[in-house]
Amino acid sequence: MRRREFVRLAGAAVTWPLVVRAQEHVRRIGFMWDSPKAFPDAMEAFRGELRELGYVEGKTIAMEYRYSEGNPERMRAFAEEFVRLKVDAIVAPSSIYTAAAKRATSTIPIVFMSHADPLGTGHVASLARPGGNVTGLSLMMTETNVKLLELFKEAVPTLSRVAVVFDPATPSHTPGLIALEAAGPKLNIRIHPVPVSSASEYERAFAVMVRERAEGVLFLSTPLYIADTKRLADLALTHKLASMFGPRQHVVAGGLISYSPDRKDLWRRGAIVLDKVLKGIKPADLPVEQPTKFELVINLKTAKAIGINLAESFLARADEVIE
Repeated sequence: MRRREFVRLAGAAVTWPLVVRAQEHVRRIGFMWDSPKAFPDAMEAFRGELRELGYVEGKTIAMEYRYSEGNPERMRAFAEEFVRLKVDAIVAPSSIYTAAAKRATSTIPIVFMSHADPLGTGHVASLARPGGNVTGLSLMMTETNVKLLELFKEAVPTLSRVAVVFDPATPSHTPGLIALEAAGPKLNIRIHPVPVSSASEYERAFAVMVRERAEGVLFLSTPLYIADTKRLADLALTHKLASMFGPRQHVVAGGLISYSPDRKDLWRRGAIVLDKVLKGIKPADLPVEQPTKFELVINLKTAKAIGINLAESFLARADEVIE
């Protein structure tokens, strides 16, 4: 009996430090986003890549998911909570979440996965050498916004007045709007900025578009608008306005056209960046990566409903046509 007791106690003495060491390797990640329903395919691509990299949620990595439903106050509260929890890193997918995280901490690494314009917002010092505690993947939205406008004109050659709906609270929208206002005259398009900061302002915004005789509306992407994809698509359809969006789901919901970097690819690559950070590479030394895949999606049913005939050559360029 004494020998068995000795062996049992000796085994415990050996096992206990191993358990502690294993627990020490569980990395805690703060992840704040709109909702579980926002870009679920991109979220799965992120989690799938983490699994490929050897992380097991609940065992080797603990994900603290927080969902704001587009509420800026919640974003700030979540960022401050992550600091109190002393997480190893914060995943803040877009510019508005990155801004909240940066206000909360200058030391905890922050990884973004679909930031519209990290350089234009001042969230990084440069794309090659971000500096500070922030890095990740960029949508390059300021440049992509101009491409959106060019595609809009190509799809509807008669366009001469386009309303641009933007959220003043979204950091990337200011440089994005400036780029569109500069590009408009080159395409013989007059840009009408329409600020919208809450869902209660949608009806007013469309009334402004009608008053300004806009022929089309371009939405800059932000969590607020993503949360209301169906409503915005329906309003554009009701007012017979051609609509251009970034994220694909707007067109699935009834919008006319979307053009955007492939978020699934960006979020998958975001998991790789997070892995590098967790292995000790400083965000300041990790270059901001740019998109390499883009998607053009067209809703042909909506085009017919508002009386727009899209050229076959334009339809042939689409990655997806919804009929």
